[in-house]
Amino acid sequence: MESEKVAYATSQPDSQERDDKKTYSVDVNDNEIDSDRDRELEDMHAVLDNKFPFPKLHGIPDQEQQITFRAILLGCCLGAVVSASNIYLGLKTGWTFGASLFGSILGFAILKPLSKVAPKYLGGGHFGPKENVTVQSAATAAGGLGIIFVGAVPAMYQLGLLSKKPQQDMGKLITFSLCTAYYGIFFAIALRKFYILKLKLIFPSPTAVAYTIRALHAGGAEGEKAAARKAKVLGVAFGASVILRVVSMYAPGILWDHNIFWWVYTWGWTSAISIVSWGWLFEYTPAFLGAGILSGMNASLSFFLGDVLAWALIGPLTVKYGETHGQPVDEETYPGWMSYGKMSATKFKGAPTLSQKVWPSPRYWNLWIGVMIMLCASFAEVAMNSPMMYRGMKRAFFETAEKFPKTRAFAEKHRQGEEDSLDPSPKEEQVPVWAWSVGVVCAIAVSMIVLALQYNVSPGLTILAVILAFIFSFIAAQSAGATDINPVSTCAKASQLVFGGVTQGQGIHGDKALTINMTAGIVAGGAAAQSVDMLGDLRTGYLLSASPYAQFIAQAIGSFFSIFLCTGFFVLFSNAYPCIIDPDWDPATQGTCQFGIPSVSAWVAVSGAVTGTEFPVPPNSAITALCLGLLSIAMVVSKYLWIPAKYHRYIPNMNAVGLAFTLPQTQYATAMATGAILSKIWLKRSPRSWNEYAYSIAAGACAGEGIGGVINALFQVVGISGDKYGSAVACPGKEYCG
Repeated sequence: MESEKVAYATSQPDSQERDDKKTYSVDVNDNEIDSDRDRELEDMHAVLDNKFPFPKLHGIPDQEQQITFRAILLGCCLGAVVSASNIYLGLKTGWTFGASLFGSILGFAILKPLSKVAPKYLGGGHFGPKENVTVQSAATAAGGLGIIFVGAVPAMYQLGLLSKKPQQDMGKLITFSLCTAYYGIFFAIALRKFYILKLKLIFPSPTAVAYTIRALHAGGAEGEKAAARKAKVLGVAFGASVILRVVSMYAPGILWDHNIFWWVYTWGWTSAISIVSWGWLFEYTPAFLGAGILSGMNASLSFFLGDVLAWALIGPLTVKYGETHGQPVDEETYPGWMSYGKMSATKFKGAPTLSQKVWPSPRYWNLWIGVMIMLCASFAEVAMNSPMMYRGMKRAFFETAEKFPKTRAFAEKHRQGEEDSLDPSPKEEQVPVWAWSVGVVCAIAVSMIVLALQYNVSPGLTILAVILAFIFSFIAAQSAGATDINPVSTCAKASQLVFGGVTQGQGIHGDKALTINMTAGIVAGGAAAQSVDMLGDLRTGYLLSASPYAQFIAQAIGSFFSIFLCTGFFVLFSNAYPCIIDPDWDPATQGTCQFGIPSVSAWVAVSGAVTGTEFPVPPNSAITALCLGLLSIAMVVSKYLWIPAKYHRYIPNMNAVGLAFTLPQTQYATAMATGAILSKIWLKRSPRSWNEYAYSIAAGACAGEGIGGVINALFQVVGISGDKYGSAVACPGKEYCG
């Protein structure tokens, strides 16, 4: 699961960068506030200790209703928007976005006015911060399951493990989604006591969402006006992004892509064709301009650095020295124009495809480098946090042992001197142990039945996948809580390595080994990834004194709808763009694929490597991958041991660097870096306006482009898309480039 999760706030690892990006979301001009609003100002600008629940806001009823039909319905609808966006953007680039901030701001903007004017049976009645948490919890759950459809599931189609067309597998896809939909909810409840109540990890992005929700509700009339401004800006950004994405489909060379080097080539600079061959252009993608705002300078520039290394330095050098090979696009009309974006290469146009190990393309060669960098960097982060993880697992073990009479004395002996963490939530608002424990048992039973009947995976391997899922959830929660990085790709790749070893040890190869590797890997990696999202929501609820039980119900309902939403969106995209699931797609004869599918390529490559009988990596690619992997480990270790915290912002995010090696489209990193730089300039020049509008613009732009992509996919299906009625003006080779 190669996808990177983009945080909505404070994604930088250093405290200095976080100081620049304040998480308070409502600013008030103190000069315009009279004495009647002093109490509201006190609420808004109080110095809050984010290790404990925030003080109660004045004017909020003590018995605020939290589980409401309006909150669940709106949360699921907002989550559906994010789900569609994530599948679209994840298939394109491997990046996905959380729904928390989007759900919290729009939830407030829609329900707060409605609560005042509508009768109770139509959604009226008090709307407070705790119900706002319910909205964003449902949104997160409804929008989170799409991550399995941007990498692993299409990879199974490319490997021939499923039917030719996804619509023939609707039942399979729905039941398979069910296998991964609920582990995250149950694991998050189990982990809440340890990571949120006992260790009190920060979870930067969920904490920022808590500040945002509190500020929206604390400001009284002024706060509502500020929230309305935020929602208006978010709505404008969303609408503009949808319109741009849809309209640009009919004139992509003018409105979407600026192929500057192609233009100068046609003006007479013939050597620029080599830059065109490597895919360097600028794209007006709102999602990745917004992602630059959300992710900050470090992650964005690291992504761009990876692009430069992979597609401006290492890739061209491997071609120059005959290590990798491309394919001519049109030798007669445009001599020197090559295609380097395919996973395989041929000696000449029309010749049979050779072994990727013998005659590799630059994309295949760089793919292994990217995977190795991400694995090494993520495991190094885990290793540097291992003492805390060890203490955490030790505590969890003894707390569990304390519940059983035969081991209680042994556990109490080892826990002497430790304070029990008290849950600030009333007993009636806590999730009963039986609820999540019985849920885990039921989820395991469903997974064993589905995987055994539909994929011929033994129950023992399914149980191993669940055990790995919980271990990875523990590790991922530690990482996300301390650094705001959810190591999704590492969990997935580690599970693939484990199951690769299992199948090799049992002498299982071929399609059966691939099926075990993919299905069990999805359960382990997907459950771990989702549990961190759900745990982040519980952190937001903890700070706002929301009911964990209400959040649990909201997440359960949101996850249920996510099963059908994500399956439907994936079927829509794969039907509109068959290149997503077709491993033999030829851009020269079938048209350029609009999706980079880097996560799909990584899943296919790793599964083939760990289940095959031969090592598929070109020797020099393996050596380069090893060297850069060791470098990434050294950089992570240096950051923790020797480099002062104030310089951490200058250390590249090696996960972002590695992701760039798996994605041959350079325009996304360029747009992301541009967005981050413009955001930094804006922050320096006008911190107040940046603080109020930056994240709203970014969230609206990300969601808007995704929904525009859904509309384009529908147009593709019904036959009114840009490739039929659009213009190829300003496109390379005078061919449609949408």
